[in-house]
Amino acid sequence: MTQTPTPATPVHWKVVVDAADPHAQADFWAAALRYVVEDNSALIGKLLGAGAVPAGLTVESHGRHAWRDLAAVRHPDDPYDEETGTGRGRRLLFQRVPEEKTVKNRLHLDLHPGEGRREEELARLEGLGARVLRRVQEPSGGWLVMADPEGNEFCLH
Repeated sequence: MTQTPTPATPVHWKVVVDAADPHAQADFWAAALRYVVEDNSALIGKLLGAGAVPAGLTVESHGRHAWRDLAAVRHPDDPYDEETGTGRGRRLLFQRVPEEKTVKNRLHLDLHPGEGRREEELARLEGLGARVLRRVQEPSGGWLVMADPEGNEFCLH
């Protein structure tokens, strides 16, 4: 008798972005993608109360406890762990690093706001602090190469 192989479980992932100010980056990208900033305050409060983490590892953000060096955003419709506030779906995690960004990203996001909405989305993103680096027009189509407030490149199609 031949056994049917068990289907492999998909690997859970998140995109991690180095940042000088993870909370500002999380706020920008939450607004840009219409995601939500994760709320880890219940977990942090529990850990602080138990003496498991020092207060110096936390800050106040949006009126609640947050990790000093980490902030994440998640898709509002995706599942998340209610005890930790950690998303279980589409997420971006911003982690504080000491060095500044100095070269072009090796990985970037492409934003697709929908047919005929690029200029409207451009104005909205610029209002959030993004800037246009260049306009690209090729036979296959056009897009904008943009930068977030810390200079990370992304494309607007």
